Amino acid sequence: MDTSALVVSAVLLGFGGLVAYLVGVGSLAETRRLLREGVPADALVKQRPGSDSAPLLQFDTDEEGPVMEVFSPVPSARSLPLVDGRTVRIVYDRADPRKLLVLGRERRAVDYTFAAAGVALFLTAVVLVVGAA
Repeated sequence: MDTSALVVSAVLLGFGGLVAYLVGVGSLAETRRLLREGVPADALVKQRPGSDSAPLLQFDTDEEGPVMEVFSPVPSARSLPLVDGRTVRIVYDRADPRKLLVLGRERRAVDYTFAAAGVALFLTAVVLVVGAA
């Protein structure tokens, strides 16, 4: 592979790493913000008959507010199944109730993995560029 192709590949790899890092860090920041400022509520799990997609979470936003129905941001799992009719604890953003977390299922490991993979890809790109010079 010639030097210019190596540099172009390294730049693309570095850009991908930067994007992955920003996605991970941004998601971690949003999780922290919702845990700190979010409004706690109980949500009713509603599974649509014959559907394998994410269940709906139904909750009241406040005393006079509308009842919200939002797709669950996390899938059902053995450790915390989202069974039809079950109630789960959530926190939601008062300004935009569609942004919510299912407590106990914040998926921080995925966010840390994105951030770490982004750093690794970016450092690999730097090594490739330095090696090509």
